Amino acid sequence: MSVQSKELTFKTFTQPPSVSVLVQHLHKNFPGATYYSAYESGFSGFWAHRELVNQGVNNIVVHAADVPTKQKERAFKTDKRDCRKIARSLSNEELDAIHVPSLKTQQDRTLVRLRLTFRKDLTRQKNRVKSLLNLYGKVIPEQFLCSSHWSKSFIQWLTELRFETESAEQALKLLITQVEHLRLCLLEVTRKVRKLSNSQEYGSDMKLLLQIPGVGMITGIAFLTQLEDVERFPNTNSLAGYLGLVPSCNSSGDKENTGEMTFRGNKWLRVLLIESAWTAARTDPALHLAYINLCKRMKSNNAIIRIARKLLNRIYYVLKNKYEYEKGIVR
Repeated sequence: MSVQSKELTFKTFTQPPSVSVLVQHLHKNFPGATYYSAYESGFSGFWAHRELVNQGVNNIVVHAADVPTKQKERAFKTDKRDCRKIARSLSNEELDAIHVPSLKTQQDRTLVRLRLTFRKDLTRQKNRVKSLLNLYGKVIPEQFLCSSHWSKSFIQWLTELRFETESAEQALKLLITQVEHLRLCLLEVTRKVRKLSNSQEYGSDMKLLLQIPGVGMITGIAFLTQLEDVERFPNTNSLAGYLGLVPSCNSSGDKENTGEMTFRGNKWLRVLLIESAWTAARTDPALHLAYINLCKRMKSNNAIIRIARKLLNRIYYVLKNKYEYEKGIVR
């Protein structure tokens, strides 16, 4: 913790992670002052921001990469230097605050993201089962290779599979039990997310989004809970920057080089958007034609990024203007 004014640094110290302790310290040592604070966004979320604001502190939350940093501070990084750096930048009005969602929106995000977590865990667990089969040369029958969906008959085949020792059979049995448990968890959280998407708060916007080719329930509710209010983005370029769908650039003098997509952005939404873009490129005539033309001069993976950007523009337009989407017609 670093306490500074416009002119000088008062003290840098360590305290328990408690807002009330900090506020008591400020009132005791700097009575009657106007308090400003900032901290970097991280794993602890925004609860500290809300408590600071409620107790009269003008707090902002900033992106760690946006804090001006000297070369010496990069080479000799410590918590003490970091807090002094943030305090100095705040005093010089060099920090830009990130958007802090409402508590309701943040908690809705938690439910939607939990579904993604369960899906990843289920994929990992299925891969563990397949790795065990490969380890002992157990070949999966051809009728089960044509689909990634684990049917009841495939799970039945797994349970009836026999190994040379009981230990391997017990290991496979435990892995299958975990797979079935995760499938039940995924089914339950999907029901909860569907109920959330049909709620009064999100229902009308979800109906608009679901009319866009490639946008399903999960993508739609993910965008609504992550963006919260599309009006905070003045244009599509701003929204694309939020997702990281903008190229990096390195220009000097007459040279201007454009690189790959920037590392900044909401990676979770970007992945969902690109997945939706593959579906949209097959089902929307205008996007399909655009994809074919793009593939004539670039690789398909690069072309789909541009389709994702076009799809993002459609999402922005629909949410901002509350208009129903109409598929483009190719003449």
